[in-house]
Amino acid sequence: MNDPSYWPDASQLSVGLVGLGSGRVHVDDGDPIPVRYALDEQARQRLVAPARELVEFLLEDRIRIYGPFAALVAARLAGMDADVHAKITEGRGPIAVAELELLLGWDVERRALFAEAVRGRPDHVTSLHGVTEWLGGLPGYPDFARTALEAAGTRVAAIHAGGIPCRAEKAFTREETATLGRAVRLALLKDEPWLPDLLGELLPGVAVAPTQAKTLPSQGLLFEVARAMEEYPTPEAVSALYAARRATRHAGVPLQLDRKFKRIEPVLADRLEVAFRLPDGRLRQAVGEHTAVLSTDGGIELSWWHEDRKLKGVPAAVRREHPEEVKRLREPAKQARQRKTTLIRALEAGYTSRTAPPYRQLEGHPVTDRLIWEFEVSPGVWRSELGLTVPDVPVRLWHPARAPVEEVRAWREAVQDKELRQPFKQAFREVYLLTPAEEAAGTRSGRFAEHVVDYRRLRALFKDRGWRSDFLGHRQGDGEARRVLAGGHWRATLDHYLHDEHHAITGEIRFQRLTEGAWHQVPLAEVPALVFGEAMRDVDLFVAVTSIGLNAQAAGGHEDYWHSSVTSEETPAFRRGRNRTPAEQDRGRRLAARRTAVKTPHDIARFDRVFGGGDNQATERTIRNTLAVGPAER
Repeated sequence: MNDPSYWPDASQLSVGLVGLGSGRVHVDDGDPIPVRYALDEQARQRLVAPARELVEFLLEDRIRIYGPFAALVAARLAGMDADVHAKITEGRGPIAVAELELLLGWDVERRALFAEAVRGRPDHVTSLHGVTEWLGGLPGYPDFARTALEAAGTRVAAIHAGGIPCRAEKAFTREETATLGRAVRLALLKDEPWLPDLLGELLPGVAVAPTQAKTLPSQGLLFEVARAMEEYPTPEAVSALYAARRATRHAGVPLQLDRKFKRIEPVLADRLEVAFRLPDGRLRQAVGEHTAVLSTDGGIELSWWHEDRKLKGVPAAVRREHPEEVKRLREPAKQARQRKTTLIRALEAGYTSRTAPPYRQLEGHPVTDRLIWEFEVSPGVWRSELGLTVPDVPVRLWHPARAPVEEVRAWREAVQDKELRQPFKQAFREVYLLTPAEEAAGTRSGRFAEHVVDYRRLRALFKDRGWRSDFLGHRQGDGEARRVLAGGHWRATLDHYLHDEHHAITGEIRFQRLTEGAWHQVPLAEVPALVFGEAMRDVDLFVAVTSIGLNAQAAGGHEDYWHSSVTSEETPAFRRGRNRTPAEQDRGRRLAARRTAVKTPHDIARFDRVFGGGDNQATERTIRNTLAVGPAER
């Protein structure tokens, strides 16, 4: 019962009191507590006096220390709900008070479990499993969740209408923010149909002040909802969060949200029922004598028409006479583009899923035509095709690590010949197989160890690729970057060490599996091939982009490392080149020669987007932010 990551079926209170009564109990239908932990009336009577003493102790201005939920548990045992009501609701805000009043209608066991669920935990402890699902089964809580979120939306609307004065970060109390976090998690988990419209108004509202100030009505609520999306994302909620990012004037908020998007979007691959929901078709809207057409059945395009003639841009008359309508129509186009990007990222993250996502939901969508798929045409026999062309059989995304060398080569040539621009790098995706040395080493891989890298660029790439790490400085010189894969069942870690003020040294890579709520290190031979490969692909990118071997001018004090990097066949560039055909190697040399002539950040981004084997936006950001921009410019 002390496992901090496991949600029990009985509270610690009930478990600790086993044997106190006579064992003769009456359990109501639907009571969540197992009979062996239930207290009979005799046991409850024995607890009244100590519970009353505890309540009186807490009422002496100690509720702010121990929290109201522990007081509610003791109050129910002591029969003192009325005595504690005024004290526990003081200064919490009406939304949090409404949650407390709901709890007053629950029995002591439900109150005790709720108190355990909301108890604060250190950052390094895995979050509790099953709490949100449990809240959804409690009497009255789903209805309360909707009422609470609607009340939040009404309050934010009143702030923007001038009915409530706007004070920075004061729209909601800290307790109300926590309550709304639980409410939105439940609504996201249940994929409530009313939630998208509500978040579409609420999130931009809390992200920007009604005046020209750069402050927010509630930065706390904005980030709490973002944290909820890290657990239960939906495409519509992600779009609302992007709208909030565009609306805010605060310089630091977009940076914080960008980090959260990196963690949110891959989780969509594990919410199979919602991950591939994407608007498609056409939306037509008459604006004066013209018609706006939003098309999402191919590329996302907002076009303007006059009768049957497509115009080059927004007509001058529409821009002059209907500026608000033009602005309103651009917003769904932005949302559609963002949802498409989210879908592509979810598809790519699905490589490491333990079960194949429901790809059939995408049949007929243009994004599938540019991807290679595998179909199980007979038990254990998979056939690869371009596009979702084989009906009524199991399907999965093709990955070069699962294919023979000849098949990989054939698909790469086909993609080149067709000049096919894939949504993400698939045919030319790097493959990382477990080496005999790594298998013999057991649980640690030193494949990318002992590289001297630019630390700030490395940190930027950690954030870009969804790895978490603490900042290293004079107080902390050793670090561990972590990325969770396969729907939270696997975790990769990369050790790294601060070498001097500007440089770090990479260490070993390890893998852990989540078992019974805790991370356990496992031998590399037990790691699924695609989990291993996708993590190694990230680390190879880190080294290839941030190694000082790329820049002789940055190698001050590390000349020996720089010299070994540019002459050794174990540099990242040589590693990727070893398995290429002569034709591929020749193409790589030609592209490298052209790459050296590229100077500006814009040209570097454009070059890699065109020639890099895919149009993944991370490539553009990575090159621009880490290679092309020096420390002074950042």
